Amino acid sequence: MTRIRRGYIARNRRTKMRLFASSFRGAHSRLTRTITQQKIRALVSAHRDRDRQKRDFRRLWITRINAVIRERRVSYSYSILMYNLYKRQLLLNRKILAQMAILNKKSLYMISNEIIK
Repeated sequence: MTRIRRGYIARNRRTKMRLFASSFRGAHSRLTRTITQQKIRALVSAHRDRDRQKRDFRRLWITRINAVIRERRVSYSYSILMYNLYKRQLLLNRKILAQMAILNKKSLYMISNEIIK
């Protein structure tokens, strides 16, 4: 019986996986089974951490805004600022407010003073 040469589809699939895992250490970049396991694990982590990143940035922005707001007054806090912003219908998102808190504190103080009046 003559020898049958295997097709190229499976080889292409494995090559693609090896390129994905080329930066992994040890057997994770060399052995096909461990490559597939690590690829699944990496993609699961990436998917999970995309949501976590949004959460972490929101927490960071809130912390920055709160820190700058509390510098000026003792009893004034982030929650009161956000409540007053929504009450006045000034829809500034937390990212912009955090950038203002870092780069231009005076403008943030002006906004908070105008809201209180």
